[in-house]
Amino acid sequence: MTEPQQPADEPQGFELPPVGSVLWQDLTVPNAPEIRDFYCQVVGWTYTDHDMGDYADYNINLPDGSHTVAGICHARDSNANVPPQWLIYIVVENVDESVRRCVELGGKVVDGPREMGGQRFCVIQDPAGAVAALIGS
Repeated sequence: MTEPQQPADEPQGFELPPVGSVLWQDLTVPNAPEIRDFYCQVVGWTYTDHDMGDYADYNINLPDGSHTVAGICHARDSNANVPPQWLIYIVVENVDESVRRCVELGGKVVDGPREMGGQRFCVIQDPAGAVAALIGS
């Protein structure tokens, strides 16, 4: 997954928004270049590469390139278990505690918890089958 992007005009080391905020959204798929091009042509987005070492995921930008609004990622390496759907990232106070509550209430952990971009991160599935990412401390 590309890491949630801070706005270009924000100082480095920005703080997460308030608990409960939707911070980011991305899509992880096996055919990332094809799906990237699909959304760029349908929606008008532009993209820039996001270096992942031996490959690139994609920062998805507004049509004028002024702001990154999402990510499109390859389903490989640490993203291999992430389902192919748009995934929102919700800020929580404590990822491990939220994971405990998720499981206690009938949800499942799909990926993680693990470190990503200096934060704790995981993907959960609710009892209805929908998934979301949790990010925080």
